[in-house]
Amino acid sequence: MTDTRPIDPPLHPVESGNYRIATPAIQTFYQLVTRCLRYRTTGALIYGPSRIGKTRAIEYLRLLLAETNPKMTTYHAQAEHKPRHAEGPFFANLLEAVGHPTPDTGTNSTKRVRLISKIKEACSQAGSGTVALFCDEAQRYDENEYEWLRDVHDHLDRLQINLFTFLVGQQDLLSIKTHFQRAHKTQIVARLTTPEQFASFIGSELEKWAHLVKSANIKLRVSERVAPLAPHRPHRADFPQWVPQADSPGRPSVGNTRAQQRVTC
Repeated sequence: MTDTRPIDPPLHPVESGNYRIATPAIQTFYQLVTRCLRYRTTGALIYGPSRIGKTRAIEYLRLLLAETNPKMTTYHAQAEHKPRHAEGPFFANLLEAVGHPTPDTGTNSTKRVRLISKIKEACSQAGSGTVALFCDEAQRYDENEYEWLRDVHDHLDRLQINLFTFLVGQQDLLSIKTHFQRAHKTQIVARLTTPEQFASFIGSELEKWAHLVKSANIKLRVSERVAPLAPHRPHRADFPQWVPQADSPGRPSVGNTRAQQRVTC
């Protein structure tokens, strides 16, 4: 039996770490997103400990939504740590997330106009007025930034564009929501933080398996054709079936073709 290698082993997704795989927790996250879209719930809060795969989950969901909702526009904004919370840097960060070529130039009001225009243009090209914005590390936002985000919601709503905001971050997010509720900031709570979900992503499980493969110096055999694939619907059985099986002494291979196709190169 010949050892066919259509790509070099260092380029394999497990070796390079350039893969996206579904987990039950990501499936729950996806169900929350689709429920918000179905019932027109304009915001949700997803919180959990650091380093559990929240950012990777957002990347996976954007790929999945591009497949299941091709006309919907999605963005991923990464909240930045900064000593002072100002309007200019906040809108510059959002402009960068939506792909504006010059996010840092112009006055604050100009940045607001650019942001709305860029989103409106993207919706026009996609043929749909539905936008999903994933705000990563959202516990870094202060009250003013939540108010500015609500302003964006209201402005887009007047243009008949539905913006769905998913605040993803650490457990401090729940405390922030509780603070707003006690302060009767219902305009923020109702718009951006209802419902909520505790995140417990299991992205590290495949990484543990990949580490075992590397430490044992196992040579992986891959199929004759490896191409970038959009992820399919998350399924509970996807990860457990993706394990090596030896078909000859000293030559293990990835045993489940269906689960192997879940990986995006």
